[in-house]
Amino acid sequence: MTSRSPAATSKGRRHPLGLGQVSITGGFWAPRQARNGADAIPSGQDQLEKAGNLHNLRLAAGIGEGEAIGPVFADSDVYKWLEAAAWEYGRNPDDELLKRIRDLTTVVAAAQREDGYLDSVVQLRYGDEGRYQQLVWSHEHYCAGHLIQAAVAQVRCTGDRALLDVATKLADHLYATFGDDKTVDVDGHPVIEMALVELYRETGTATYLELAKWFVDARGHGIIERHGHSSAYFSDRVPVREATTVEGHSVRAVYLAAGAADVALETGDTELLDALKVQFEHMWSTKTYVTGGLGARWDGEAFGDEYELPTDRAYAETCAAIGGIQWAWRMLLATGEAVYGDAIERMLYNGFLAGVSLSGTEYFYVNPLQLRGAAYPDNGRSPAHGRRGWFDCACCPPNIMRTLSSLDGYLATRTDDAIQIHQYAAGVIKSGDVELQVQTNYPWDGTVRITSATPATVELRIPAWADGATVNGQPVDAGGYARAEGAEIELVLPLAPRVVGADPRIDAVRGCVALERGPLVYAVEQEDNAANVDDLHLLPEAPVAEESELLDGVTVLRAHGRAGTGHRAGWSFVPDVADSVGEEVDVTAVPYYAWANREIGAMRVWLPRV
Repeated sequence: MTSRSPAATSKGRRHPLGLGQVSITGGFWAPRQARNGADAIPSGQDQLEKAGNLHNLRLAAGIGEGEAIGPVFADSDVYKWLEAAAWEYGRNPDDELLKRIRDLTTVVAAAQREDGYLDSVVQLRYGDEGRYQQLVWSHEHYCAGHLIQAAVAQVRCTGDRALLDVATKLADHLYATFGDDKTVDVDGHPVIEMALVELYRETGTATYLELAKWFVDARGHGIIERHGHSSAYFSDRVPVREATTVEGHSVRAVYLAAGAADVALETGDTELLDALKVQFEHMWSTKTYVTGGLGARWDGEAFGDEYELPTDRAYAETCAAIGGIQWAWRMLLATGEAVYGDAIERMLYNGFLAGVSLSGTEYFYVNPLQLRGAAYPDNGRSPAHGRRGWFDCACCPPNIMRTLSSLDGYLATRTDDAIQIHQYAAGVIKSGDVELQVQTNYPWDGTVRITSATPATVELRIPAWADGATVNGQPVDAGGYARAEGAEIELVLPLAPRVVGADPRIDAVRGCVALERGPLVYAVEQEDNAANVDDLHLLPEAPVAEESELLDGVTVLRAHGRAGTGHRAGWSFVPDVADSVGEEVDVTAVPYYAWANREIGAMRVWLPRV
């Protein structure tokens, strides 16, 4: 039986446990999933209706009259919504949701051409002769990839095969069209690679894996450059097997890497996997924000150079964090190494979660680590606007929806002799005859209690930050997995607040510190501080954690600092200028993910230290 998981591989060092085998029932994540299912997903379909995405598919299906609306990749947001709805149904079956899924699937199926081609905007604007003529920008494979992912989720969670039939017909068309002896071209936006591998896992059709491998290996050989475009932006400058880092558009880069990891997993390609290990390590150590955010530049939504991590101009797109989680998960399955579980945790609680409001229906596209008090909202995606219900380029909202609705599938794996728990959430984990009950209020509390009717063998990820962790009262090393056996297991992770610095090569935050507690990065927000956040300096005293009623009951950190003296008239650049700090003040920090849920004002993660 195929796991109801976003990456249902039977290969690698770890085998995923999917929805039904893992169920989040309480704690930190359950209310977020509940809001996603009850509010975000239904309102997301309404937004797709208003934006014209559904109108395009109806026109392509021969329903109604008019012209295509919106960007050329409009279909992709519909497919991400369908995937989110499928995982949500698998998590929490609901007849009304199933009807929505089936009704929309009927429209998608009717829009497909006889030979399998499907892209409503291209069909409406350019006709059959326009197919794949501008593949660098047309996102035709990108849309196909998201359709395939939705179809796989749908059959795994509802049993319906209607969308899977569309997906296989489309994949067969792609296989007949692209390859060494066919059309030699690649889409400007990867995701088809992941999708084809997952379709192979679901159907067993080897041609889908073959085509995924071809798309991965075709990059880095000048295809996009021949179209007159910069190859680096599209992750096409260097072959994937030879690359030593990620570059260019951050979402494109991590989606490609995740697809390459899938190919490596299914084919046993150790050379490709080793290359991806090098790329991930370099990204994580030199191109990742402390929040797990990815992408330093607004220009091209791109990775920057090594250690180029500005705070106020960080792009850190929400979709990039999601793609980073997808890549790290596949690397964890392939290698079993805890570093990837640590990366997922950091991205999940910070870089990803900051992208959605506490209500679950408003979003950030961009996630900077600093917003100045005088910031002017000069761009539709600028956080100075506050969170928004939708975007003209709406990739992030349905991407968030599908991540939350499938989150159960990213928590645990199995091997022949043990269950591995990678992320801690209150719930139930089943594998074979073993059923684990997990009780925890993580990340607010560091105690995780695991019980089962019969003794079980469990491997627990001990985060790299968790020095002093214990399992059943015995100390365990941070940065790996601790193996425990029994019917009752207790993990205790120390959650004392931490003050962290940065590599001095990160010029933007040299001399600054950030606050962390457990997996959470903290931010100082103007709403909670009397002193001007733009001018705050931290004193060296250790911060203290306190429970609060703020923002759905987060734990806040209290620290001491000095207020700046504010604006000084005159020229800013004179000899021997030192930071001018005034009176001592109290500083309150909230989890970074929770900022901008009240008034929009100054915020910063990194503060100068006195």
